[in-house]
Amino acid sequence: MKFNLAIVLVALAAGLAAQAYPTPAQAAPLAAPGDLFIRNATVMTASHGTLERTSILVRAGKIAAIGANLDAPAGVAVIDGTGKYVIPGIIDEHSHTAIDGGVNEGAPSISAMAHIKDVINPHDINLYRQLAGGVTIIHQLHGSANEIGGEDAVLRLKWGLPVDEMLYPGAPQGIKFALGENPKQTANPHGRYPATRQGVNDAIRTAFMAAQVYKKQWDDYRAAAARGEAVYPPRTDLNLEPIVGILEGKVLVHAHSYESQEMQALIDDSDEFHFHIASLEHCLEAYKIANELKSHNIGCSTFADDWSYKMEAVDGIAYNAALLEQKGVRAAINSDSDERARRLYQDAAKVIHYGNVSEETALQTITLNPAWMLGIDKTVGSIDVGKDGDFAIFNGDPFGPSALVEKTIIDGRVFFDRAQDLAHRKSVAEYERLFQPLLSLGLADDSDGGGNQ
Repeated sequence: MKFNLAIVLVALAAGLAAQAYPTPAQAAPLAAPGDLFIRNATVMTASHGTLERTSILVRAGKIAAIGANLDAPAGVAVIDGTGKYVIPGIIDEHSHTAIDGGVNEGAPSISAMAHIKDVINPHDINLYRQLAGGVTIIHQLHGSANEIGGEDAVLRLKWGLPVDEMLYPGAPQGIKFALGENPKQTANPHGRYPATRQGVNDAIRTAFMAAQVYKKQWDDYRAAAARGEAVYPPRTDLNLEPIVGILEGKVLVHAHSYESQEMQALIDDSDEFHFHIASLEHCLEAYKIANELKSHNIGCSTFADDWSYKMEAVDGIAYNAALLEQKGVRAAINSDSDERARRLYQDAAKVIHYGNVSEETALQTITLNPAWMLGIDKTVGSIDVGKDGDFAIFNGDPFGPSALVEKTIIDGRVFFDRAQDLAHRKSVAEYERLFQPLLSLGLADDSDGGGNQ
């Protein structure tokens, strides 16, 4: 009797997945969840310099103490940091990882009613692979087909846990805007307005004017109801509710942008409608308007060295982040890529190479600055007492060419352990070795002839 190879492969694949990518329960166990002691490491704090031969105590997921003369309390799991470098968990400020079923709600020009958190796939293997690159938090954004896209999600890469436990608690709601070529080019297949760059800004202004009218209707209704008047509430508009949230300072704006004039146009809009832009995304020409960004307290989330890949990017330069930092504008280096997200620490090193900035400034571009843009810098982004126990532990200087992440820790729990990962890869090889005789002995059918063997 022969076994259908497809059935065998399905069972084998399930075993391989479990072996190749260990869950937190399989990773190095801790004496108590969230309690951890890292001993005698080089600690790059991203806020107050680099500390040699320093230990970190984490209690219940929060950093409880940092110092050179700390001792591990009884019962707390200890990681020997001798010869290792510890940095804050890396934050990818611009990601589309683990968004299932399409990243763009591209039919309307304004799709503020859409929610990324509704379509997060916690099983996307890129989450685990990014953990292997020291990433602990990603900012999941709608695509750039719409002038105002969907609401974002801030996700902790707690591989193996459900989505509700991955969403960062208390992170302010954000929303994706898009300027320039992408939203205007997307218009043509759908036959929708706008189809020009000037129309893009008009669509945004029109949406804000509609939101102002909508907000006044609700303000008037609430005032009348408070006076005891019998009044009917306005009809709820799910597409305008998030824009009202922007006007009220409750929703952060993150705007896809490339050219300086379109960024300036959105800044003018923010002055007109009295809202704040938390970050400009990509913003390859931000160096041209650094003073305006500084005066409006806007962050810039950009690439390390990507430019000239399309018309809008021809004036991009590798010195963008460094020039912004010199002008007092907070810059972040993002991936916009499942692949590059695994090596953001190398992209941060490029900021040192091109701009001759300090190591701490470069480190902030992938830790503290993106945390600030997401409104969570009070709890993550640097190694300080009271903040979350989120770390990436490297085998050497993280800006060195041979640097590798050995462990990635979130809330004091190990979610990636390279030694554990390598051990599981040996198990995968063993599975493959055991499976080969099935074919050679004729016990498995590798044909696709109907499945009734």
